[in-house]
Amino acid sequence: MLRAMDITGSTAIVTGGASGIGAAAARLLAARGATVVVADLQKEKGEALAAEIGGVFALVDVTNTEQITAAVDAAAEIAPLRAVVNSAGIGWAQRTIGRDGQYDSAHSLEAFSKVIAINLIGTFDMTRIAATAMSRNEPDADGCRGAICNLASVAAFDGQIGQASYSASKGGVVGMTLPVARDLSAAGIRLNTVAPGLIDTPIYGEGEAAEAFKANLGQNVLFPKRLGTGEELASMVVETITNSYMNAEVIRVDGGIRMPPK
Repeated sequence: MLRAMDITGSTAIVTGGASGIGAAAARLLAARGATVVVADLQKEKGEALAAEIGGVFALVDVTNTEQITAAVDAAAEIAPLRAVVNSAGIGWAQRTIGRDGQYDSAHSLEAFSKVIAINLIGTFDMTRIAATAMSRNEPDADGCRGAICNLASVAAFDGQIGQASYSASKGGVVGMTLPVARDLSAAGIRLNTVAPGLIDTPIYGEGEAAEAFKANLGQNVLFPKRLGTGEELASMVVETITNSYMNAEVIRVDGGIRMPPK
């Protein structure tokens, strides 16, 4: 018998929820009966999506603890907060050292710190604040008060040339999965991480050239030889939240790809 965590009548927060993977997850969580707080910096897109799915928009910079706390409070005021998806993140590509032997051409430390601040520290900050609110919920039949899904990347394992900051940030998300899940188990909160491969999101642009680029990228995937869809990724994200026996796991959703050095 499937013992699923019921999110009907509860709230869910999706950071980076205005577009891409986050938006796909927000739509699916809403379809499962949750009121979704779309937490993002993209106000226009976020408000449009919230209106579409019957949710609410919260302006959230994940490096701002006050904004994170405000979004969590807003969700908890509507209904018990039982689901969080940490999808906010940025990319960066730069080699560790330059070609001219000069210190100034080495990887920007400011850029490295920014990627870590958003992708890793921002994910942890939302996790600790949201889980605190979840710990006040009434437990379900399994004793579960909530579930969190963090988004990493296959770059955590197969980082390419120039991906030092991005891979470090996503590797950190992977690395904290088990210890944080162990911490939260005492409060009846589950936590998992999904590591996407090449997913078709707006980051690749639009038009004929973009489609050709994506088709070429897809040839690197083991099978099927294409980019994944936001919906395919969101399906696994929501599964980690609603499947009551999924906990402390990192799951690659990548068509079997193993990224080459470049």
